[in-house]
Amino acid sequence: MEIKVNFLDKLRLEAKFDDFTVIADQPIRYKGDGSAPGPFDYFLASSALCAAYFVKLYCNTRNIPTENIRLSQNNIVDPENRYAQIFKIQVELPADISDKDRQGILRSIERCTVKKVVQEGPQFVIEEVESLDADAQALLTLNPDADAATYILGKDLPLEQTIANMSGLLAGLGIKIEIASWRNIIPNVWSLHIRDAHSPMCFTNGKGATKESALASALGEYIERLSNNHFYAGSFWGEDIANAEFVHYPNEKWFKPGKKDALPKDILDAYSLEIYNPDKELRGSHLIDTNSGNAERGICSLPFVRQSDGETVYFPSNLIENLFASNGMSAGNTLAEAQVQCLSEIFERAVKREILEGEIALPDVPQDVLAKYPGILAGIQGLEEQGFPVLVKDASLGGQYPVMCVTLMNPRTGGVFASFGAHPSFEVALERSLTELLQGRSFEGLNDLPQPTFVSQAVTEPNNFVEHFIDSSGVVSWRFFSAKADYEFVEWDFSGQGENSNADEAATLFGILGDMGKESYMAVYDQLGATACRILVPGYSEVYPVEDLIWDNTNKALLFRSDILNIRQLDDDALEDLLDRLDNNELDDYSDIATLIGIEFDENTVWGQLTVLELKLLIHLALAQLDDAQDLTQAFLQYNDNSVERGLFYQALNVVLEVTLDDELELNDYEANFRRMFGNERMDAAIGSVNGSVRFYGLTPTSMKLEGLERHQRLIDSYKKLHVARAKSTSK
Repeated sequence: MEIKVNFLDKLRLEAKFDDFTVIADQPIRYKGDGSAPGPFDYFLASSALCAAYFVKLYCNTRNIPTENIRLSQNNIVDPENRYAQIFKIQVELPADISDKDRQGILRSIERCTVKKVVQEGPQFVIEEVESLDADAQALLTLNPDADAATYILGKDLPLEQTIANMSGLLAGLGIKIEIASWRNIIPNVWSLHIRDAHSPMCFTNGKGATKESALASALGEYIERLSNNHFYAGSFWGEDIANAEFVHYPNEKWFKPGKKDALPKDILDAYSLEIYNPDKELRGSHLIDTNSGNAERGICSLPFVRQSDGETVYFPSNLIENLFASNGMSAGNTLAEAQVQCLSEIFERAVKREILEGEIALPDVPQDVLAKYPGILAGIQGLEEQGFPVLVKDASLGGQYPVMCVTLMNPRTGGVFASFGAHPSFEVALERSLTELLQGRSFEGLNDLPQPTFVSQAVTEPNNFVEHFIDSSGVVSWRFFSAKADYEFVEWDFSGQGENSNADEAATLFGILGDMGKESYMAVYDQLGATACRILVPGYSEVYPVEDLIWDNTNKALLFRSDILNIRQLDDDALEDLLDRLDNNELDDYSDIATLIGIEFDENTVWGQLTVLELKLLIHLALAQLDDAQDLTQAFLQYNDNSVERGLFYQALNVVLEVTLDDELELNDYEANFRRMFGNERMDAAIGSVNGSVRFYGLTPTSMKLEGLERHQRLIDSYKKLHVARAKSTSK
């Protein structure tokens, strides 16, 4: 994590990281003002808070109340060496907690991250740089031996060279990568989380059988998502990018809709139009680019090469963003390597969907076959020893597809997790199934898995597949666990041989799609200095329903974005019009405004937690429509999951509205005690919101220029680095 420090007045300091700001001061005896804790005080508090977090985690997973649990920390300082200290953490537990849980709570504190880092002894590197912002040295804590050459199946270069190449590329783009966490809770299964230190919204997870393979996986996924603009999908990229020579890629084309908003004749082809516009309901306005919002410019479309004949077909960027999410994108040391990864993911997700929605029972992998892969078997046994039964299944559907499945059962909660992996190699697909199972997860995280069901509708519901796609947290049918398999086990092998193995495997996978009657389209992105590609298989590799293009398109943001960002400048007529659009576009009242308009607000602000319901409430107040405001205030209070502070403001607002709208009550009779209850600042805001002197309380001013939106500006800064690199690559 990158922490930037600013020097304030006197001895006060400001540390900024992620979306948080921490102020530090010094006690008066050290010539400070005592206005905030000192840096060392924060350090001491961090270990107590970390210990309490692990206690809370333990108790939550076992439904143990924490109301009567008390925890404290005392620091005993060696009088001869003040840097030698004992951190004594004490826990007071209620009498009704069992001995087993008492020991479990004490053991949970041993897992405190702060404690472990202190005990390990962190290393400090102190150096001068010419510019903090320009310093793009990767903050990677893993430095593989440059002379080593570790090859793994599926990779065309050694892991060490792959890591060095990708780290160097990111540094060259000015992206400072930091490792946020490592996990290795069972043998031969590693995962890590990496992110952009400047723009932590840009992050990926990696997984593998070793630290090196997991790091290569995370870096590869990061470059894959940069190359495909996935980090920035759904977001507004600002007016500068919207009006630049290109928005997404230098080879994009813009097409104007035809008469009566008809689709331009130059986008898509007959095959894909049959899939995306079967009822001729799709209009040009449905395909306006969400990221630029530049409707006057037309429909931004990206070139893809049709694999059957090499012809170029233009796919609207809006269609890709709305339907495919991250499916079918990859980066690799070579194009063939990237293609294999893309196609493997496509098969993994499509076959997974077919199996789960069809409630298909898969055959077990025989023990003698598993024994051929001792490293994988050791990981499975590690899970079994922790009390998690594991089922290893052949998901190839009789040898048709290169897909495997590892399913974990949690007897403590009754939950299950079906993890799928795909690759032309049986071994690699099996390893991916296992490492995907535990990517970024702790044992406690396995307590949140959903329980299986015999209700077929819950399994086949479209959003269930979306949940499986995002983090495999969807529901699985009990029929999936039948001992009577619907297919025979096949020890399949689609792998290639020799130096051209990836090329052979890519051809094999494309061939399977061709035999299925599926057309595929590919775009190659190499302007950033790495080889990445995206493969679309219409009617097969979509994540979201095709109907979303018409009924739940992300470019509905264009109906609201400008007015919401400029809301403080709107007159009453414009507010009435905005309210009408919010009421009549089938929006979920509890959906968040940030997602609706594609803006990365600081989550700790009112903007960051603003919902459609609350925005409508504030507009009603601004228009002095107090009855409607009261109805929405009561709805907000009934279902509020906002901050405590925001909840108290609406409690105060509610009582002011109750009195104001009751002809028999006078506010003057109650105001003094309202102020005692809610405080002067909160009551001033509530009364002002009702009498019109305060408008849109809590919403800081902004506009389409995005001023004051630091988090979003950091996201745009990240994208502009790619934009500049692509422009330079094209000019060369």
